[in-house]
Amino acid sequence: MPAPIRLRELIRTIRTARTQAEEREMIQKECAAIRSSFREEDNTYRCRNVAKLLYMHMLGYPAHFGQLECLKLIASQKFTDKRIGYLGAMLLLDERQDVHLLMTNCIKNDLNHSTQYVQGLALCTLGCMGSSEMCRDLAGEVEKLLKTSNSYLRKKAALCAVHVIRKVPELMEMFLPATKNLLSEKNHGVLHTSVVLLTEMCERSPDMLAHFRKNEKLVPQLVRILKNLIMSGYSPEHDVSGISDPFLQVRILRLLRILGKSDDDSSEAMNDILAQVATNTETSKNVGNAILYETVLTIMDIKSESGLRVLAINILGRFLLNNDKNIRYVALTSLLKTVQTDHNAVQRHRSTIVDCLKDLDVSIKRRAMELSFALVNGNNIRGMMKELLYFLDSCDPEFKADCASGVFLAAEKYAPSKRWHIDTIMRVLTTAGSYVRDDSVPNLIQLITNSVEMHAYTVQRLYKALLDDISQQPLVQVASWCIGEYGDLLVSGQCEEEEPIQVTEDEVLDVLEGLLVSNLSTPVTRGYSLTAIMKLSTRFSSVNRIKKVVSIYGSSIDVELQQRAVEYNALFKKYDHMRPALLERMPIMEKTATNGPTEIVQTNGETEPSAVEPKHPPPVTQPSNQANDLLDLLGGNDVVPVIQTTMPTKPASAGGELLDLLGDLSLGGGPAPAPAPSVPTSQPSFLLDGLSSQPLFNDIAATGIPPMTAYNKNGLKIDFTFERANPNPNIAVITIHAFNSTEADMTDFVFQAAVPKTFQLQLLSPSSNVVPALNQGTVTQVIRVLNPQKQQLRMRIKLTYTHKGSPVQDLAEVNNFPPQSWQ
Repeated sequence: MPAPIRLRELIRTIRTARTQAEEREMIQKECAAIRSSFREEDNTYRCRNVAKLLYMHMLGYPAHFGQLECLKLIASQKFTDKRIGYLGAMLLLDERQDVHLLMTNCIKNDLNHSTQYVQGLALCTLGCMGSSEMCRDLAGEVEKLLKTSNSYLRKKAALCAVHVIRKVPELMEMFLPATKNLLSEKNHGVLHTSVVLLTEMCERSPDMLAHFRKNEKLVPQLVRILKNLIMSGYSPEHDVSGISDPFLQVRILRLLRILGKSDDDSSEAMNDILAQVATNTETSKNVGNAILYETVLTIMDIKSESGLRVLAINILGRFLLNNDKNIRYVALTSLLKTVQTDHNAVQRHRSTIVDCLKDLDVSIKRRAMELSFALVNGNNIRGMMKELLYFLDSCDPEFKADCASGVFLAAEKYAPSKRWHIDTIMRVLTTAGSYVRDDSVPNLIQLITNSVEMHAYTVQRLYKALLDDISQQPLVQVASWCIGEYGDLLVSGQCEEEEPIQVTEDEVLDVLEGLLVSNLSTPVTRGYSLTAIMKLSTRFSSVNRIKKVVSIYGSSIDVELQQRAVEYNALFKKYDHMRPALLERMPIMEKTATNGPTEIVQTNGETEPSAVEPKHPPPVTQPSNQANDLLDLLGGNDVVPVIQTTMPTKPASAGGELLDLLGDLSLGGGPAPAPAPSVPTSQPSFLLDGLSSQPLFNDIAATGIPPMTAYNKNGLKIDFTFERANPNPNIAVITIHAFNSTEADMTDFVFQAAVPKTFQLQLLSPSSNVVPALNQGTVTQVIRVLNPQKQQLRMRIKLTYTHKGSPVQDLAEVNNFPPQSWQ
């Protein structure tokens, strides 16, 4: 068989290929020749064939069929064969393949070889791909070589020991005696690998870390080595851009960071040397910047002196002026980590950080934006917001959402005045309204509602904004809400903060009607606009025009808009006496922490969590598990309360106040009753749900569940009747019937209920709040109970009413429900 071509010729041939297909053909032809040579056990050219196979492996072609040939080369006595064999083993084998275990004996023999280069090959291979089994078998040989006087072998043995520790951490103590003399070595290669080994041991074992801190006195040794590196003169073999062995300096700084973290003595011992490194390192080259960056990280991680931390932050500040984008990026990232602990020191570089917002690199801009928001406080809020709003105007779309959210949070926390706060939020909505978070609209509505003295100014500003641009939907929604609430202030021109504008009622209605027909308006925006027009029916004199607009949308193809219009029409026709009270201005809303616990506040005789945002057109839904105050009232912590809505039975008074149906309840100091009814229901709730005394369920199937008496005391009797809701058999529909056998009416009657947390309860409006005397009539109310786990139903009820001028309040437990009602 002719001699195979050399590796150099193969490389030259492959490079002449003009297409991928031509290259594949060459590779396949050569692989076939190599296979034939392997089958013939050709020892003469085995080394050459494996070398070519490794080159093809590097090109991405399969070369697994050469694995066993690598083992044969390793077993050879020739150094050239061993070198290619070990290289092939490192490239073609790993610990997932059982073939590698066949190498264990060869590696052990070579670790004890008389030639240091053969020992070095074995150490490299074991440190590269040795499995945990191989590491256990060969750790003793590695430890012996770690103690040898040969620097060439010691540095390779130290790196191999690192791999052994990673694979078998329990062997760490075996190498502990050998580490004692490693740092006394003058060879920089040995020092470097020794520091890597010590770092690995300290990171993996807290016991080793404490041992090196206390017993070995490692910090003084490292400080001495680092000081020698800084003070030493020019050394050609170690010099990189005028700095002596920067790689070793960086490794020592990382190890010092581990040793000094949360340790006062170690930190104090290294403070001086860190200051010397920070002040004596040349910054004109990237090598010096790398050392300074590691020095800064070490200073920030250990318990360093305050002056040293300021020095570190000043170094990062100088990095921000560097032309290299990577250096500016790591400086911004590091400052972002330290701004919470060293806020004042970072503040000194505020102008440089703000300048980074104008950088062309998007990564730098994002880091600069995050750091700018972290620097905002009560003293610089105006200046920082000016810069950030300018950035918001000109930044790319991917930044607008985060920037707008940051501005909202900063303004809420540090706003110097309510007017400034409102102006800032409106500026954001005007420039980036399409990118703001969903909760921005209700948050701004709440801010405006609570700023009573700013109502006229705000509605005028928002009206002007609507005239200029209706494409920013959040802005349009807030403006519609405010015009609906405070349209009378807009028309009357009562603004004192700026020159009032002259607006007529028809002009305001024209703008709102334009929103209803605009293609830019979303369904939610149209809901806001229609509700605003409805509210203006109690503030403007153009009631007939408003009736026409509302009636038009009673046949809208948008179901939500149609629902609103139908209900508003019903208000005009059947319940016109209630309209002024229902459409009164919203009261001041209590602010609660985002995602925090909610408080129960009283609004119009109903309870709702104050954390629910005051979004005007959509009905408010109350999660049943948030009524903590009612839990206290009902004397238990394992129940989920739901409080009913109650129908007003008398016309609104001249003052427009609705009947406070929960006026006798002490619910923890909630705000004054508000004329904005909201039905606590898990289904979509509608404005007029509380005005009908008929059950709202057409999907109820009659069942043979016997009725029961839940309460009978002081002449008041409460009976429960049961039905099943289709198609969900897990829902029991309970109708309560309240009878009064006494001689006097029971007025202001309120029925409340709570169930355990495994249930969900919905309480609809009662037919009346007066229980007639002498059983001449009843009050009915519908309860829906969802019982997905089919558990026995338990309920706690609370009854409140007025009898013969005296308020009465009573609690009762109902545990004797018929099994058919919950099974």
